[in-house]
Amino acid sequence: MSTPPTRPSGTERATNWLRHRLGRAVVLAYAAALFLPGPGVWLRHTHPLPLVPGGLSWSTSQILLALVLFSAGLQVPVRALGALLRRPLALLAGLVLHLAIPLLAIPAVAFVLHRTSDTDGGSGLITAMILIVAMPVAAGATVWTGKAEGDQSTMVGLVLASTLLSPLTIPLVIRALQPLLSGEYATTLARAGHTAQGGFALVGVVGPCAAGIVLRLVLPAPWLKGGLGTVVPLALTGSLLLTYVNASGALGTFLTHPRPLLLAAALTVATVVCLLSFAVGRGAARLLGLDAPAASSLTLACGMNNSSASAVLLTTTLPDKPHLLLPVLAYGLLQKTAASRVVRRQVPLPSSGT
Repeated sequence: MSTPPTRPSGTERATNWLRHRLGRAVVLAYAAALFLPGPGVWLRHTHPLPLVPGGLSWSTSQILLALVLFSAGLQVPVRALGALLRRPLALLAGLVLHLAIPLLAIPAVAFVLHRTSDTDGGSGLITAMILIVAMPVAAGATVWTGKAEGDQSTMVGLVLASTLLSPLTIPLVIRALQPLLSGEYATTLARAGHTAQGGFALVGVVGPCAAGIVLRLVLPAPWLKGGLGTVVPLALTGSLLLTYVNASGALGTFLTHPRPLLLAAALTVATVVCLLSFAVGRGAARLLGLDAPAASSLTLACGMNNSSASAVLLTTTLPDKPHLLLPVLAYGLLQKTAASRVVRRQVPLPSSGT
């Protein structure tokens, strides 16, 4: 007799319910940040730990980011990497493009912004976009790869390699693009590069993700299943809370002090960079003659950056300019929209005219 299928637990049902409604939940987080920003603004700040000597403090954003990245690492199917030994072309191309895309897209955007009437030549928006495209491939791209029936081993390899190399690549990209900025933003971006090199990328990005990967490899299967059943819903909730906290900084004063031109500029710049990133991935996949699964994975990896990490780094280095989170929030939504098109069409990117 066949074994009857196991019914999902209450936690699994709740997690699946939230996953299927994640888009709407993100919109609700944005709405909460717009109309009730107070708690989110308070959580954005660093607070001292009570009853702990030595002046130690905690940051909600960094804790939530660590939880999200740890969960992502715990869900990465590392054993799928064995297939890369037989076909490493897409992996190598993805790593090269991950460094090349910022050097192609950001100067083009800066060229246009420097010719606008903005007093700083768009340096604020350029700073935000540099911190986005410098980040490693978003771990969530593995989920989109699964939906698109893409090459999972290639995507897992790109997520892991770009994350492990981020302590080197983030400062490298920042230094290369810093001359595009003027005044205080050039100094601020240099400080962000030092922050990334000094521990943010290693402790804040690589550490939590690596811890999740190691635990996945060493835990027995029943323990791993139980751990995922606890960590994944917590991380989904933490991701929404992190979205609310970041959006509160960007949108908290929008109703009282609306800045429609800044919002329009942030949306435009984020859209241009997102489209260019996905388009470069599509073009490279066609040029290399990759099959559909590998092409899908390469395209997703080129367009999907860890916007949560860039938001935390931006908040750390520019706490007095929360409005610069607008392009980060916009890019986070746009890359998911573009990824959904890749999933539906099984080709890399809809044209910018659609």
